[in-house]
Amino acid sequence: MKLTTRSRYGTRLIMDIALCQDQGPVRIADVSKRQGISVKYLEKLIRVLKRGGFVKSRRGPSGGHVLAKRPEDISIGELVRVLEGTEGLVECEVNGGPCPRMPFCKTHQIWQDASEAMYGKLDQVSVADLIREESTCSDPTCPASEE
Repeated sequence: MKLTTRSRYGTRLIMDIALCQDQGPVRIADVSKRQGISVKYLEKLIRVLKRGGFVKSRRGPSGGHVLAKRPEDISIGELVRVLEGTEGLVECEVNGGPCPRMPFCKTHQIWQDASEAMYGKLDQVSVADLIREESTCSDPTCPASEE
């Protein structure tokens, strides 16, 4: 299984906001520079994260994004579910209904077990756990590191 860039970059986006939001709302352009991810892609991810209840946005000249929850309350599993739009490693639902092979599929249970194990591990890790070693953004362009 390979997580898409949505999960990997979305997690980096959330971590960047968590590290830098103490200095005020975090702008996507600044995250883009620090993380090396295009503004356009980050804008797509931020919309998904806003709908998922992880981020709040503020408009205006001093606008940007802040976390809607504490980093301790955001698990990586939650982020991956929202960003990937699925809970499973494989899609056993086709066009809104169950796969016609489901009643006799010999592999369905192993994929379900593997998915539960992966999310079980990801649910144990919070954004706070990932940023614990860094009290502020390590990049000198981060507003939090200019103290």
